[in-house]
Amino acid sequence: MKKNNPSDSDCKTQTATLRIAVYGLLFIVLLTMVIRYGLISVPLERDEGEYAYGGQLILQGMLPYQQIYNMKLPGIYAAYAGLMTIFGQTHMGIHLGLMFINAATIVLVFLLAKQLYDPIVGLVAAAAFAIMSLLPSVQGIFANAEHFVILFCVGGLWILIKALDEDRPWLLLISGLLLGSGFLMKQHGAAFIIFGGLYILIQQFRFRPVLQRHLFFKAGLFTLGAIIPYGITCMVFVFNGIFEKFWFWTFKYAKAYTELAPLSVGWHFFKARALNIIHSAPLIWLLVLFGLPALGLDKHARHRFIFVGLFFVFSVLAVCPGFYFRPHYFILLMPASALLAGISIGVVCNKLLSKQPIILKYGFSLLLAGICVFGSVYQHRHFLLNMTPIQVSRTVYGLNPFPETLQIAQFIRANTDEKDRIAVLGSEPQIYFYADRRSASGYVYMYALMENHDYALKMQREMIQEIESVQPKFIVFVNVPTSWLRSQTSHSLLHSWLQNYQSKYYELVGLVTISQQDTRYYWAQNVKWPPNSPLWVAVLQRKT
Repeated sequence: MKKNNPSDSDCKTQTATLRIAVYGLLFIVLLTMVIRYGLISVPLERDEGEYAYGGQLILQGMLPYQQIYNMKLPGIYAAYAGLMTIFGQTHMGIHLGLMFINAATIVLVFLLAKQLYDPIVGLVAAAAFAIMSLLPSVQGIFANAEHFVILFCVGGLWILIKALDEDRPWLLLISGLLLGSGFLMKQHGAAFIIFGGLYILIQQFRFRPVLQRHLFFKAGLFTLGAIIPYGITCMVFVFNGIFEKFWFWTFKYAKAYTELAPLSVGWHFFKARALNIIHSAPLIWLLVLFGLPALGLDKHARHRFIFVGLFFVFSVLAVCPGFYFRPHYFILLMPASALLAGISIGVVCNKLLSKQPIILKYGFSLLLAGICVFGSVYQHRHFLLNMTPIQVSRTVYGLNPFPETLQIAQFIRANTDEKDRIAVLGSEPQIYFYADRRSASGYVYMYALMENHDYALKMQREMIQEIESVQPKFIVFVNVPTSWLRSQTSHSLLHSWLQNYQSKYYELVGLVTISQQDTRYYWAQNVKWPPNSPLWVAVLQRKT
């Protein structure tokens, strides 16, 4: 009988390993999609409401910063417009779209880890990312901009590694385009562009002598790709005559916003968020903690130390702008963390069990990874599998009025026509989206108007002027502190104006009271005043 030579044996082993990894990846993606599908009816939170309303305006032919003011870059509004075109203009359609965005990111995490190491590391990294990006500690079931940032950035970094490993410099243009698109989803994506450019330089300087022509060519292609998305965006706003507003909100105000939180407060937020995230999946984070040291233990992985180490460092930096450390910011850290978790298992597989039969080696590694990953699923089984949509919203966001805005918007839509305008005094832009009615003002959040910066009073005056000139049919006032975030330094002009304006021109037609026990709705003749809860939402209709 003819014996297989070692190369044939290695090839068969690699093929079998890849097949196992691909089947495992398919299982992970399908299981994650099943879990997410069970959660698609959860009401939108306010960031989702902003993006959905912005996307809705785009589908109606309006650009961001014409009818909606915010510091977010416009890529996320365009992404939502695309999702809603495919899946429908509902909260369920948006979460269904997120399900596919997340599935694509899981696959890209697998491909990146496989390119860096091997299919088993890719499988473990994909599984770790799938659960880490789903947990309530990072608000993972909501379609925040960070999900869109990492979709493009992980894809861009995978292409970057392929370009350098296979000496295909033109792929660097595509890598830059993807990373530049990630930045267009949210400014935090700039950290990954810087990381990609720095890694290209490091790789080129590793060779002696340094070929300057190759260095400039590769760096130039990458840089060109990275600036094209933002450059095209700027041109669109210039040609439509609203570049000044675009620049103010995405640069000037964004800069003022990031300067508000002192480092001491930021460090407090970081510790609290980080500890909560680690406690939400402790076994996976043990693997993450071992990841970087593991790179030094395995000679096969050692040459990837610079990439993986820098990837993690710049992922942390992506979370840091402004020192606010909101829970969903940490989604930006999940791909690099999942990669480290996968490398930990890979080192166990290739270092500690190197002399064991392949079935035992891979079987033990996958069993260890399964315990860590499915242990986290079990830890959150009630949240992921048993809670109602309202319970899920309350678990993550407390008594924020996200479930209530569905019925408020339904009432407004039933009592208006398409040309009527409404105003929400509070940070609940999802009402505009649900009701499919345009805002009387571009200010869909109250936060910027309450903050301690030089623009706040001017913004309040501008909002007042816009509302008075439009004379909206309905005004919704949200008496929930988290919808305003007022401080002792906040200007009171808007509140004092509203008291006089609404008493003169509006009448109360709806009241929603919110408490730990229940939410009560009072409409038209059944409205009861004063409210029996400190948290309430009033719906005011213009007097005829």
